[in-house]
Amino acid sequence: MYLKLAMGNVRRSVRDYSVYFATLALAACLLYSFIASGDYLLALDLTAEQRGTYAQIGSVLEAFSIFVVIVFIFLVAYANRFIVRRRKREFGLYALVGMGRGSIAVVLALEGSLVGAAALVVGIALGVVLSPAFGAVAAFVFDAPWTPHVAFLPGAATWTTGSFAAIAGLGAVACVRDVLRRPLVELMQAERAPERLVGATRAASRWQLVLAAPLLAVVWGCCVLQPIYFIAFIIPMGFAAFGATLLVMRAFAWRWGERERRNEQRYWNGLRLFTVRQVGARISSTSAALSCVCVLIAAAVCMMCAGFVFSVGLRGSVELADSANALAPIGYVGIFYGAAFLVTAAAILALQQLSGAADARRAYVVLRELGCDRAMAASSLRRQVGLCFGAPLAFALVHDVFGLMLVGFLSFVFGSASFVLIVADVLGFTLVLMTAYAWLTCRACERLLLG
Repeated sequence: MYLKLAMGNVRRSVRDYSVYFATLALAACLLYSFIASGDYLLALDLTAEQRGTYAQIGSVLEAFSIFVVIVFIFLVAYANRFIVRRRKREFGLYALVGMGRGSIAVVLALEGSLVGAAALVVGIALGVVLSPAFGAVAAFVFDAPWTPHVAFLPGAATWTTGSFAAIAGLGAVACVRDVLRRPLVELMQAERAPERLVGATRAASRWQLVLAAPLLAVVWGCCVLQPIYFIAFIIPMGFAAFGATLLVMRAFAWRWGERERRNEQRYWNGLRLFTVRQVGARISSTSAALSCVCVLIAAAVCMMCAGFVFSVGLRGSVELADSANALAPIGYVGIFYGAAFLVTAAAILALQQLSGAADARRAYVVLRELGCDRAMAASSLRRQVGLCFGAPLAFALVHDVFGLMLVGFLSFVFGSASFVLIVADVLGFTLVLMTAYAWLTCRACERLLLG
């Protein structure tokens, strides 16, 4: 009976589960691609020296694997949080008609298992379809011959299934726990309950900036003054950067809202009040998402720049040919992982906006009932999406000012050429990609909310 109810719920809630499914499928695809990346590389016609160098950087790959798992845990946790928030009222109705909390937990776990299993299959299939593109990246970095070849790697699929099951299982446990600890009244009113920003006062925002300052000083200072220590402790530095960014995002989000409200003439003009209210209503959850995205974008830009510096930048001189062969594996890791991080960051932003749009349907229905025309509503929606894409991108570029100093130093040490051109190309690609994702997200949100 529980399985039948879970399958019916999934079919009935296709629109709600589409965001959840897309998030899990993306995580499965990228996880499979990360695990299979070494096989794509070793399938090329590499020299013995290049294979030996690749084998020696296993510790570097392990560090990035930890970072990847953390990103995927965040992705799955965010997707689970979205689906639980969307379904709380339904779970409350189950409890109201007499279904026990244990039965509700079983139904929720079965729904998550069904969607997760389908997303895993789709994600691995997508990774297999994209395997020629991943092989092309490896061939480009190593300047090796490449032929399109679709590859299914059973070992990578097995590891992906195990890792994905563990991550999704933890997420499902968190979902069940969240539902079980909510009182019935809160479940029934979940759709009308706005997000609350913790510490939304002037004093709290000041303390957040004070706490963020030493973290940023450590991260930026080590990056510029002690690059060896920064590379050695890259994972703790990433956590410190995330924590500092989260504090800054929370502080400036509150200050932005207060600044908008102080200018009363502008605040009451058009739908600016509605825009500020919509952004503020979800800021408690979006600040964590935006901070994660910010760090991912900053890391992605630096990694791609370093990857091109250690591959393409070393090909122009015969004297640097040995260095190019030796550093090509590092270049491959930088370009491959950096590009994947950038796409993941853009996807998180898009999914976050789509989930927020799903929560805001009632507000836009009220706007239409009050006589608001579609153009004004669309303008407000575009401004909300623009803020959520622009804020993490802008602060990520601030991080990159210091990160690219480290990459520039390494470029100088190894004699790599065209550093400025490489940075300009990577930044241009980043801006184009984020702009394209923002535009597509705006279009999707408009279709969802404005018809």
